Amino acid sequence: MDAKQRLADEEKTPHPNALSGVTTGGDQTAYIALGSNLGDRAANITAAVNALRNTPHVKVIRESTLLENPAIGGSGDSPPFLNAMSEVHTTLPPINLLHRLLEIEKELGRVRRAKWEPRIIDLDLILYGDQIIQTAELIVPHPLMHQRRFVLQPLAQLCPDLIHPIQKLSIADLLERMSPAPIDVRNMSRQT
Repeated sequence: MDAKQRLADEEKTPHPNALSGVTTGGDQTAYIALGSNLGDRAANITAAVNALRNTPHVKVIRESTLLENPAIGGSGDSPPFLNAMSEVHTTLPPINLLHRLLEIEKELGRVRRAKWEPRIIDLDLILYGDQIIQTAELIVPHPLMHQRRFVLQPLAQLCPDLIHPIQKLSIADLLERMSPAPIDVRNMSRQT
């Protein structure tokens, strides 16, 4: 089985403790990954964070620095990404938060055509409290987060001791267990 098939299978395998439905919010801490590899990448990420700040029932608490890294998947000539992580407090249920993220992507000009294509903005709900959610529309924690340096590195800036609800390891431990970055992954100062 090749790596792409194994990753696809991992995305489809339900966790035994996963919620079959989506719970209501309450006050939850959520982590949202932001990425862009088209146009003014830093400005795109800033615009997405500002849209989150203007979302009722969502309060942006803090953001990581920007991380530049190569595009994963897709064609080999895809431009590099800038990635970041935002910590938010929200009373929105996770499915409503996901819908708002998709709405922000659309407002900022993202058009979904193909998986792993270059994009002006990409917003992913990575964690929602310590909940494990698996529905047709939403999987939390993000099923590949523990394998992605561009998710773990900015997340570790915000909450290194946070425990992954499925892996049962801290974000810092998950990052430490990753093999070294094969190419230059660099932090960039926040341009807000």
